[in-house]
Amino acid sequence: MSEMSFEQMLEESLKTIHTGEIVEGTVISVKEDEAVLNIGYKSDGILTRNEYSNNPTDLTTVISVGDVMTVKVLKVNDGEGQVAVTYKRLAAEKVNKKLEEAFENKEVLKAPVVQVLSGGLNVAVEESRVFIPASLVSDTFERDLTKYEGQEIEFVIIEFNPKKRRIIGDRKQLIVAEKKAAKDALFAKIEVGMTVEGVVKNVTDFGAFVDIGGADGLLHISEMSWGRVGNPRKLFKVGDKVTTFIKEINGDKIALSLKFENTNPWANAEEKYAVGAIVTGKVARMTDFGAFVELEPGVDALLHVSQIAKQHVEKPSDVLKIGEEIEAKIVDFDEENKKISLSIKALLPDDDEVVADEAEDTVEE
Repeated sequence: MSEMSFEQMLEESLKTIHTGEIVEGTVISVKEDEAVLNIGYKSDGILTRNEYSNNPTDLTTVISVGDVMTVKVLKVNDGEGQVAVTYKRLAAEKVNKKLEEAFENKEVLKAPVVQVLSGGLNVAVEESRVFIPASLVSDTFERDLTKYEGQEIEFVIIEFNPKKRRIIGDRKQLIVAEKKAAKDALFAKIEVGMTVEGVVKNVTDFGAFVDIGGADGLLHISEMSWGRVGNPRKLFKVGDKVTTFIKEINGDKIALSLKFENTNPWANAEEKYAVGAIVTGKVARMTDFGAFVELEPGVDALLHVSQIAKQHVEKPSDVLKIGEEIEAKIVDFDEENKKISLSIKALLPDDDEVVADEAEDTVEE
């Protein structure tokens, strides 16, 4: 048997490798776009920047000479007698296994948004990408998804098909579940009469919707003040913090109020507006039969057309204006029905007195 040459013995000592095989190598040189690994084969392994990561990377910042890396063989001969290897595809296979297990176990994952598309978001789970359609990003429609760029978000995998490169995530169901849990917790502890703090979420012509921590309550326009409110938008804007109390709970609907009893202007109205008292107020609104005068927010009194002047007045608008301040006398107080009647005429002198005063002025002249 003939003796083998040194080259033959060296080649015999080196292992054989195959495409797709996973091998371990030691980095013997590294440049910005390429690293060379000794993989124990007659040729070195070449790891390019594109096969290291999906993201543009300067390899000198992440790989050092002497590092031991596990890679996968792409080609035994890359055309130049060297072995082409990949790091990112092996990493992706490991991540895909992790994603498959997360899909089967309905595990909640957290990953950064790396790309905002017109139809949804791409999130990066290491070297794999998960697509979250726009309809599954939130429980409400969001036209602009750019605010999510760079954010870490939670989601679950609802479809896993790596062969078709189709891995779909869902964030919406987590938000829905979280809100339901918060709502259930809220309804378990609230009761009518309880004071609650909240944040205004929306303002309409008829009221404001307030988030009280798990559910929205309606603060109706009639419950915003003891006085009349013409436009809720003049009192509240989205984001305002308000302290209200729960007036009513009907199923999953909550009615809120700002009309706390200790601020009820009618609580001591009998003393302030006793019959015979002289008061001032502003004309708030008018009808053909009289004018309603606001004595204070929540307390309106009727000035009947017959009580405006000594002479006949056809309608209040002939002599009064909205917003005009007037002085009048309380002529009737009905606490049970919260009605107060006023009279300007009662403050005017009698005709006989007027005549006497004029005569006296004439004598003095």
